[in-house]
Amino acid sequence: MIQLSLTFDPRRDVFSGILEKEGHARTPEETAGAVDPRILNVERDGRVLYSWRGATGTTRVGKYDPQSKQNKLLYTFDKQVSVSSCSLNKEETLLAISLAQHTSCEERLKPVSKCLTLLIEIHPINNTKVLKAVDCRVKVQFLHCEPTQNSVLESHLLLIAEDGYVDLYHVMLARQEGYKMVMVNPDRLAKDRVAEDFFWVQWDSQTQRLFYLTCKEKCMLKCVQFYPDRNCDTLFEFPLELPANPFTSMRFVNLGFDHYLDLGIKDEGICLMVFTDEAGSLCICYSHPASGKNHFTYTTAFVHRGCSKTFTVALDQEAVPSTPQLQPLFFSLGYYLVVYLSGQFLHLINTRQQDLLCYSLFLSGPDAQLGPLGSGSAVLTLSDSTLLDVSTGRMYAADISPSFLVGCLHNSTAEAQRLAALHCMLVYKGSDPDMEMKVNRRTERGGRERAQSIGVLKDGSHAGGRVQSGDGESVCLYEECASPAALLISRCIVSAAVEHIHLKRSSLDHCACWLVYILASFAFSGTPTMNLLCSPPFRSLTGSVRMPWAPTPLIKSRSSSWELPDALTMIPGVKCTPELLPQPVFKGKARNLQGYWEELQWITERTRYFEAVPNPRYRTSQIQQEWTKILEGLQSTEKRKSSNNLRHIEDNTKKVLSMVDNWCLDKRVVPLFQEEDHQQRALIGLTADKLREHLNRHLPRLGKKKVDVLVLNYVAKLLELIRHMLESVWLKYKVDLKVLCFNHPTGAEEWAVFHVMFRILEATQGLWLPLPPGYHTLLTVLGVRCLSRHTFLQYVDHRLLQLTEPFVSRLVMDLDNSDSNEELKFSILKRLPEPMKQRIYHLWDHPVSSACISRNYVKGLLDKGTKQKEFRLEDKEQTSFRPEFLPLTYLTNILLDLEDQVLNPFEEQENVDARFVEETALKQTLIQLGFEKKHTNSVRLHEQEK
Repeated sequence: MIQLSLTFDPRRDVFSGILEKEGHARTPEETAGAVDPRILNVERDGRVLYSWRGATGTTRVGKYDPQSKQNKLLYTFDKQVSVSSCSLNKEETLLAISLAQHTSCEERLKPVSKCLTLLIEIHPINNTKVLKAVDCRVKVQFLHCEPTQNSVLESHLLLIAEDGYVDLYHVMLARQEGYKMVMVNPDRLAKDRVAEDFFWVQWDSQTQRLFYLTCKEKCMLKCVQFYPDRNCDTLFEFPLELPANPFTSMRFVNLGFDHYLDLGIKDEGICLMVFTDEAGSLCICYSHPASGKNHFTYTTAFVHRGCSKTFTVALDQEAVPSTPQLQPLFFSLGYYLVVYLSGQFLHLINTRQQDLLCYSLFLSGPDAQLGPLGSGSAVLTLSDSTLLDVSTGRMYAADISPSFLVGCLHNSTAEAQRLAALHCMLVYKGSDPDMEMKVNRRTERGGRERAQSIGVLKDGSHAGGRVQSGDGESVCLYEECASPAALLISRCIVSAAVEHIHLKRSSLDHCACWLVYILASFAFSGTPTMNLLCSPPFRSLTGSVRMPWAPTPLIKSRSSSWELPDALTMIPGVKCTPELLPQPVFKGKARNLQGYWEELQWITERTRYFEAVPNPRYRTSQIQQEWTKILEGLQSTEKRKSSNNLRHIEDNTKKVLSMVDNWCLDKRVVPLFQEEDHQQRALIGLTADKLREHLNRHLPRLGKKKVDVLVLNYVAKLLELIRHMLESVWLKYKVDLKVLCFNHPTGAEEWAVFHVMFRILEATQGLWLPLPPGYHTLLTVLGVRCLSRHTFLQYVDHRLLQLTEPFVSRLVMDLDNSDSNEELKFSILKRLPEPMKQRIYHLWDHPVSSACISRNYVKGLLDKGTKQKEFRLEDKEQTSFRPEFLPLTYLTNILLDLEDQVLNPFEEQENVDARFVEETALKQTLIQLGFEKKHTNSVRLHEQEK
């Protein structure tokens, strides 16, 4: 699950340099045992400090630079010493060293301190200053703040004592003889007391923060932030409920490794670490004292969300070590926190979507391994997801394995694991075309497997859950086709769109992460098995009581009666207990700072806001309530022209479509975005409008311009993702534009494409998401080609397929007027709204369509004539060459007079006149008299369809 990349190997990166300095006196194998190289510390920029025993009984301290791949000797002691802590300033002019002193038998009567802390000038080696000589351990750490332009030559050193205090030394430097760097007034170094009375301390080198725990009336976690201007401030305090007597001795975290003392400390069964992220998250992980070998308990406190979760894991007794202590390993991967217990489990905890357990991955058995770090390895957590194997000195960069995530989608039988793997692939791993292609393949394969499992046939029917039609034929309806493939597609579409917005938020505003938080649950509602946030969280753990801090559903699905399955809310063998956390206290400059502290403070305030404000989440019901009104407006041409709301929605649609990445026409595979699909265009604009309105109401800090950009990007990305999925499927099955030809033979490839497209339709309808214009036309064309005629009409009647005007136009023009085709055309025409039906009649060269056009023309012309008061019938000269049929002749003369007097010559007229009506009437007479048998059957069929 976790892949480790070797970034530093002492045997490879250091031994060669040591052999060179020692005069090639030993082989690498002999060097490993004789010189005893030990990793001491890793600085902020990745420089590795180490020590080794010299060939002449000396102790040497060196540095490895990962950028230049070079080693450098920093200092040499003329005797064997035990280096307990070491740090190098950024300019590499000062070296701080803490030595553990051991009293020999001969020196027992002499007063010798157990720890000696030195500050040494090394550019060049010159003066040595004794900072501390005490009987407790002392850790040293230089600050590595970014210097300003006007900064003087000054270094700042933290001295952290086991007695529970932290001093900050300010060391002024001066340049002598052009190259020497010496301390100014080393006997009177300025220092400040930073913290005291603590029993646990952690250093964060990347952010230059110091966390420590004090315990007076209760345990209090505090944070000191160091600034480039040599100042520091306690910005954060948080009360923490810890087990009784969590530590019996001082604990140092991320302050190097003391090979002489740390190995002698007994494992107390408790480990605590603090993790922060630039997005504004702060998490605290700590284990509980072991109460036996049957269970292991640890807690993750999400301070930014105001909640915590305590996990109790049943242990595999065969893998439990003989020692009673079980020490976990905590480390961060940014989006996830990793809890690893060797030989037992590996838990990836989602720090931003912590609501349900299925957002995280829990692995046990062979999958819960850290590769080269075996069960007996002593591992330390460093910054930037780096792990240090203390026994070998090797350092590894940890990351989540993409191949393992793909394997979860293919092989995992647990729905929660597949969901967590997909979420991790699309959000954590970022935009990876190869990864997206694998997800698409898995989606298509999952849909095919589902189709085979329920016995889907080519005509759309299946063995179980059939619906009987009027003539007894069984048809598979939409509700019975709800498959995991469609659910997977819905998660894929929305998660990838959210990831796209999340990657762009840094260029807009860091607080846009709350947009991601608001949108993230789009992919998890609208279906019975994936409605993850529509029922009270932690129902299986807390009964019917809803935790007040738990997020309410981001989207209200079409049916709120669905319950979450236990597979998505529980982990087998793991008990989860959620609890509320008190609010953190921000002090000093934290209220005015930008960056991380601003984000953390704002997130905590947003959390309290969402708890207090009713219905803060975006619900698709907001779209559903107005969708009916918009459809009514679309069906009326007059309303469409006069409606300001429709014009506003159309403006939103134009903005979204202008941001869609339109590919070159010669490279397009799927014909989308090429027609005026009024319904989908209206849904696109309505989605953008409602989402913009909701975000402006609940996230005013973003500003209207930024919200507008984010919303338009989000909706445009949704449309692009759907097109990208179709492109992948069409290319996979080598489908081209011939599928749009109704006379082209249908193959298995067309059916596979239709199946995937239908699953995409199912996913988007479940979430009320728009589709690219032209999608319904393309899907209906494939439907009429892949399904039987009766099954196709059943899909249309149940509103699974839409009869769009481009589809019907293509159908009546491409298919001939054979009996079966005429039956299909009449069946479709009777299902069309009247305005569309009249437009289709003008495209179909058929007696029935001509008769309908003529009737409508006569009716409209007579209506205009009755409204004109001065209309008079003029006498026409009769021609001897035309046959006389008095009723028809009289009607024709009336129509001719009306055309001359009523119609506006400057208006564009239809290609219909009185003579066309006359010819149509004569044709219909012949049909009624039976002289046109072919058309007689058509007329009868049309009357039956009516």
